[in-house]
Amino acid sequence: RAYPRDKLTNVTPSILSKTTRQLYLQQYHPISILRNCIESYFDKFHHFNSFSPIVTTVQNFDELGFPANHPGRSTTDSYYINNSIMLRTHTSAHQRQAFKTGAEKFLISADVYRRDEIDTCHYPVFHQMEGAQIFSINKAIEEIACDMQISTSQQYRHINTDDNTVISTTNPIQPCHPIEVANATISHLKYSLNELVKMLFIDEKNLQVRWVDAYFPFTSPSWEMEIFYQGKWLEVCGCGVIEQDILNNAGQPDKIGWAFGLGLERIAMVLFNIPDIRLFWSKDPRFINQFTSNEIIKFKPFSKYPSCIKDLSFWMNNDKEHEFHITNFCEIVRDIAEDLVEDVKLIDDFMHPKTKKRSLCFRINYRSMDRTCTNEEINGIQDKLRKSVAEKLDVTLR
Repeated sequence: RAYPRDKLTNVTPSILSKTTRQLYLQQYHPISILRNCIESYFDKFHHFNSFSPIVTTVQNFDELGFPANHPGRSTTDSYYINNSIMLRTHTSAHQRQAFKTGAEKFLISADVYRRDEIDTCHYPVFHQMEGAQIFSINKAIEEIACDMQISTSQQYRHINTDDNTVISTTNPIQPCHPIEVANATISHLKYSLNELVKMLFIDEKNLQVRWVDAYFPFTSPSWEMEIFYQGKWLEVCGCGVIEQDILNNAGQPDKIGWAFGLGLERIAMVLFNIPDIRLFWSKDPRFINQFTSNEIIKFKPFSKYPSCIKDLSFWMNNDKEHEFHITNFCEIVRDIAEDLVEDVKLIDDFMHPKTKKRSLCFRINYRSMDRTCTNEEINGIQDKLRKSVAEKLDVTLR
């Protein structure tokens, strides 16, 4: 389809080219292997894997209760085709569609799009899995009791789960939900996700899991699940009790339920030991051929090619109409250099004492994942990048 451009249009050709890749459906790809693994765990759930990445702003924000001033609506955070059409930023954009099919428990897997900074753990396209289950409000306690088969399997004894969260005024049960019913729904949600994580990380020694309070416009109460990996806590999942207005508008006013959103790359990087998120998009057979359908196999690096470091500095324009945002800079870098850039770091931020003009200097680390780049090639890319930055950001190069 053709869509008209307008002043909000900020999606680039390089991003649009990713919309047809569908890594989560490629049988031997780590993202697809992980998706199959989770779908096997939720084997009684309906699986939606074919929703279009192009959605309306109503689907992506309004139906989910995002306030008008939410930062996620900003053009520095999201990719817009025009003012009413965009690339989804989360799988929750299809939650209402899924509920309207009549499914009471389902998974949605998809590629999602967000403007972001550049490093080895962030990419403008990544993959999410949405999960949701609803129960009749009048029969929820009985339905949940039947559905939960609490396991004390010894195979999970090395998993340590820490949950000190409490219901509070800052993370409340919705007033329309009976407390006993809400508590049962919460117990079912946390049990389901705890068991999922234990299954996924069964081979990781002494895995630590913790729950922390969170906020999402479409759930209340809300939490994030984190795992302790290589010395730091990593968020792997956001979840909560679905806002009742969403169920009411989806034709399910007599139901209560929970929903979660998993970041598949974050989990896959741990399970498959993949060090750079760009590798998921590699077409190099030395990457793809390492993996087998339905198996978790640790990635074996095939080479570490040398990096080529280039700095780019410029004076800012003091005009507020051209306010600088780092994601706009990173988007230009991606559009010119694509996946040749490993990371971008701000190394100097200077304010001239007399002119009050601000100068920024960014260090760009060029490194291909499958070949050695020549200095001549990178210089050519850097020249294009400098011209594009000066033109699109209205800055003065140094």
